[in-house]
Amino acid sequence: MTTFLDGAVADPERFSALFDAHYEEIRGYISRRLDLDIAEDLAAETFLIAFRRRHGFDAAKGGIKPWLYGIATKLIGRHRRAELRRYRALARSGPPPDEDGHDQRVVDRVAARVTVRQLSAALAGLSRGERDVVLLVAYGELTYDEVAAALGIAYGTVASRLSRARTKLRETLGVEV
Repeated sequence: MTTFLDGAVADPERFSALFDAHYEEIRGYISRRLDLDIAEDLAAETFLIAFRRRHGFDAAKGGIKPWLYGIATKLIGRHRRAELRRYRALARSGPPPDEDGHDQRVVDRVAARVTVRQLSAALAGLSRGERDVVLLVAYGELTYDEVAAALGIAYGTVASRLSRARTKLRETLGVEV
């Protein structure tokens, strides 16, 4: 299924529509995995790479969204140590302070600290491939087919990695995931 944006990939004059439609989503995905400081740069780099490789885009292989998430995930891969440090730090200290400063959110933040610590420790314990699949499904809201296209792996590999990750997360967190 092709969309209006599929045509924008190949056309340099219309590529900005692709950027406008997906930049915030890609930046948000990266910022959840790495620090916000680097998310802006990597999101911009994702679109720069996409623009340079636009002639190789094939909508039949999964569409624009998984293509962009795949590029972003590969860029995150270059920063694996930073991602693991972030999860380990969050596991020790909890989430960063709320930038909004709303009083009502204080109680929610305190309750969330325990959860963020546990989840961060659990994510740090996953393999790279498992973590990529889990976070593309959770943060990117991609389907198994889209994850397979994003990472260039088979559908069955996505399913098995997600199954293994869920088992590990269930054991670590003691909850159903």
